[in-house]
Amino acid sequence: MATPPIKFGILGCADIARKVSRAITLSPNSTLCAVGSRSVEKAAKFARENGFPESAKLAYQMAVLAAQKKKHVLLEKPVALNVGELDAILEACESSGVQIMDATMWMHHPRTAKMREFLSDNSVFGQLKSVLSCFTFAGSKDFLESDIRVKPDLDALGALGDVGWYCIRSILWAADYELPKSVLALRGTVFNSSGVILACSASLHWEDGKTATFHCSFLSNLTMDVTVEQTELCIFTTLLSRSRRGMHRSPHLSNPDSLSL
Repeated sequence: MATPPIKFGILGCADIARKVSRAITLSPNSTLCAVGSRSVEKAAKFARENGFPESAKLAYQMAVLAAQKKKHVLLEKPVALNVGELDAILEACESSGVQIMDATMWMHHPRTAKMREFLSDNSVFGQLKSVLSCFTFAGSKDFLESDIRVKPDLDALGALGDVGWYCIRSILWAADYELPKSVLALRGTVFNSSGVILACSASLHWEDGKTATFHCSFLSNLTMDVTVEQTELCIFTTLLSRSRRGMHRSPHLSNPDSLSL
């Protein structure tokens, strides 16, 4: 007996929807069956072109409603604007017996799984000591004035909730999701006139002495780097070095060695 396809409904019509909806339609066991937006006109347009969630504020409301209707939930980052909202989403999903997943795509890439395999081998890599993570891009004038990621009534976390999400996720991934003892916001945070973060940095500290630092920004040239430093080896990965496929030992370092991915 053939398994029926998984039916997806998309709430919101941001540009990221084009990639996600294409993946849904190309999948042999899924189908895109509905799309919703804040306006009928926009929903109708994206019904032809496909779409995905726009606002973290609306995503929270829609996620709870979808879970209460016993629908599985796939959320774009940030999944919520604060802990209270996230707890409400999790409670709605748990009480309805449905799954929740965030759409952090790099977490599901084969390279990520391979790096996790490396880092878990203490006999080769040793103990984790520090993580450095950076994700920046230079937003256009139009982006900085009108994008939902700079609007306090929509995605109020700004750069922290957008590109900063990836930085923090990569740090927690490297630390095997062990939470830090303390987090310190560094000086120099940049806000727009509405009080939304355009650029910021922070350091994280654990009980055993390991540390992490990240920087995220809508104001700097495109950079997407993660460096994981352990006692024996170092992993450096960037999404920009398309030509550097696979893994190699850096000829410029003797000990500890460096692996570039």
